[in-house]
Amino acid sequence: MVFRIMPHGRLQEWVAEEKGYFADEGLEYDFVHVGDYGIHAPRRDDAGEIKTGAFETFEAGRDGANVSCACHWATNAAASGRAGQLVTSAYSVAPCAVMVPPESPIRRPEDLAGVAIGVGYHSGSHFATVQALEAVLPADEVKLTFQGPPNERLDALLEREVLAGTMWGVPLYIAEAFGFRKVLDATFMIGFLVTGSDVSKADVDKYLAALRRAQLEIDLHAERYKHYHRRAVPEKYQEQVDVRTFGTGERIVFLPYTREVFAATQEWTQAHNLFPDSPQSTVGYDEAALV
Repeated sequence: MVFRIMPHGRLQEWVAEEKGYFADEGLEYDFVHVGDYGIHAPRRDDAGEIKTGAFETFEAGRDGANVSCACHWATNAAASGRAGQLVTSAYSVAPCAVMVPPESPIRRPEDLAGVAIGVGYHSGSHFATVQALEAVLPADEVKLTFQGPPNERLDALLEREVLAGTMWGVPLYIAEAFGFRKVLDATFMIGFLVTGSDVSKADVDKYLAALRRAQLEIDLHAERYKHYHRRAVPEKYQEQVDVRTFGTGERIVFLPYTREVFAATQEWTQAHNLFPDSPQSTVGYDEAALV
């Protein structure tokens, strides 16, 4: 079987391929490239409001990928709803922040009260913004506007269609390159979800072993691999930014996503009513996790 990997706009898969780490592990693999970070053009309701995001793409099958990533809130909910199995031996952490234009009068997190912040629907930027702001503002002063997947949201911010927007990874670095400012850090965890009845845990272990070697290589020699960021930079911005000024982006952490974290994440999303339309038939950690 060919193990199908959906990249997540980060460096690790490209380093693992360049250095031959996947081959060293004996993994037969291919890459699946779909849409904007695996997200198709969002679906809208009759009023024009966006109603799909990263979470909904798992229900649709993620275009045949055997492993893909999204924020841990979405992968947790997808796994508990039987849309895939959650990898519990690793997760990653994305640099993320609420950004504003250089000329904006918004300077402090408290200045975001009542400001419509552009986020992705049912995606990391959505949940990370809620989590970061609840430490700063009362819930009734938090206002969000759904702007689609990461690159569409970046466009909306750069074109001043929103007063503020939550960016992560490469879009965050692009916004910084254009002089946009961080008002509030919203760093968040990302989970791996495995789909497909014929996927073996052995192949997942080989994939992660290769990524572990790639992560160490990036930690040691980041300057050698930042050029791969260009693959995640929209073509219209590629001549306007220098990826050598970017950070290293998403970092894979080889620590367990524990039963306690799984439960606490579900409690938080339920308390905030973030997945009101999710399936009523859910499973616990033992069934949701890939073992």
